[in-house]
Amino acid sequence: MSIFGKIMGAIFGSHASATPASGGAATAGSASSSGASTASSSAGPSAGSSASASAAPAQTVDVAAIVDKAAAATGEKLEWRTSIVDLLKALNIDSSLTARKELAKELGYTGDTNDSATMNIWLHKQVMAKLAANGGKLPPEIKH
Repeated sequence: MSIFGKIMGAIFGSHASATPASGGAATAGSASSSGASTASSSAGPSAGSSASASAAPAQTVDVAAIVDKAAAATGEKLEWRTSIVDLLKALNIDSSLTARKELAKELGYTGDTNDSATMNIWLHKQVMAKLAANGGKLPPEIKH
């Protein structure tokens, strides 16, 4: 499963169907194949065409409530609202530089992946925007 697929699964549950990054078609296939018990899985032939940015989200999920709970369970003080590393840690997903470079590739990052500070900021913004596009309700301080 893709890293973004893991993020979606951790927040939306195993029935998450991610809107892929442009050029990231593998993300939608990985995420949507994991849920067989949802109404969206019975969508039939239209399921493939629903993976566009204009598709209506199947559900609304309070991202802050889920990630705050997950972050509290780690016992660490995690600033997931501003840090991609802390978001990944809160969701118990590999936050290594290698994993973040893989996520950047999935999401279509064109900058220098060796400039990890710039890449991390971009990744956080992209992940938050994609969570919102897929039905995630973000706290007001997170701009997407």
